[in-house]
Amino acid sequence: MSTATKLSIALPDVGRDAPIFVAYSGGLDSTVLLHALAAMREVRERGLRAIHIHHGLSDQADAWTAHCERVCASLGVPLHVAHVVVDRKSKLGLEAAAREARQAALAAEMDDGALLALAHHRDDQAETFLLRALRASGPDGLAAMRRLRPFANGWLWRPLLDIPRETLRAYATTHALDFIEDPANDTLAHDRNYLRHKIMPLLRERWPHADAALARSAALSAQAATLLADDDAQALAQARTDDPRVLAIDPLRALPAARRARALRRWILERGLPPLPAEGIAQIERDLATNAPDTDFRFEWAGAELRRWRDLWRAAPVPATLPPDWSDVWDGRMPMILPDGGTLALLGAPAFDTPLRVRLRRGGERIALPGRTHSHSLKHALQDAGLPPWSRECLPLLVDGDDTVLAAGEGLVSAPFAAWLRRHDARLQWIPPAAD
Repeated sequence: MSTATKLSIALPDVGRDAPIFVAYSGGLDSTVLLHALAAMREVRERGLRAIHIHHGLSDQADAWTAHCERVCASLGVPLHVAHVVVDRKSKLGLEAAAREARQAALAAEMDDGALLALAHHRDDQAETFLLRALRASGPDGLAAMRRLRPFANGWLWRPLLDIPRETLRAYATTHALDFIEDPANDTLAHDRNYLRHKIMPLLRERWPHADAALARSAALSAQAATLLADDDAQALAQARTDDPRVLAIDPLRALPAARRARALRRWILERGLPPLPAEGIAQIERDLATNAPDTDFRFEWAGAELRRWRDLWRAAPVPATLPPDWSDVWDGRMPMILPDGGTLALLGAPAFDTPLRVRLRRGGERIALPGRTHSHSLKHALQDAGLPPWSRECLPLLVDGDDTVLAAGEGLVSAPFAAWLRRHDARLQWIPPAAD
């Protein structure tokens, strides 16, 4: 039987009892995938469903949704339509913002252990390899798309990754499949479209098997990346701290620069942050070479930041800017929710004698610490206490009616307030925002 009549799709060993979801756009590729899976008895028995993402970015979005509903009804496949809101002002760009919204919507629909089938094929793999190469990617990037990888609480599966686009088109013709032709796929402003319509045809003229060769190179890169990943994991294990956002620098400083870069990139991806660009690695290496641990190194990219303080690195989303003039009255009866999502609580006492005020640092504050004969700069006291700058920036201050600092977070407490806490067998508890 020709490949135009039937596609050879082997189910992976994972998630054998869980349903299979198809990310269904209505285009050629996902239509062929949905039709082929719907014809497989073992897939039907596990439960086959389709998910269509309504981005609202095209004036044809409603018509595309209606098309997907008709096709799924004809195949007897349940369809869920997920409406998403794409942040058009995202620093990542419109395409990346749409991809993030799409992935979040797909993840939300996944059952435990389920397979999410995507319709990427061999031509897509070749294009991805070339795009990554043009961005100077290493083995991890050149591995392009994996056939099977963890996703949400299940698995992401690309069963068509070895099949060329022309085979899918022949399949669609043979079965008279109705699919959507998105005019955006012909817009040469997008890098992938330019590569697909301008570069790949030229490569095929000279090298007819260019797609297969590039896809094979991606597979070999994936093998190399897998071998390297084990050593990366060992390197990271030596540098981890109790806070998943923070690494100890010294264990990684001893590594060769190339290994250190791989370990950092792996950690960044674990954190769910955008990939760390080459310029970030270069700046980190320059900072390490200066050997100035007292400097507060910071590198920002795509809404994320990596900061260094003393012997620590911290990677996290760029925090929202807190209003510097924020303050609120607090009587201690109930925990106070802070503007950044952290909390401040009084434990062991019902309330303060009189309401106090909570505010953020503005600079120039002083605090009279227990056992000291005079007040000290709060800035220096926080440095002496070893509080990292990212914690200082969201630190809540407890002040009295004269704006005298009684406490900074829970670690620094003034002498008079410390005495009050002892008399009431009480303490302050500051819980910073949860790790993202």
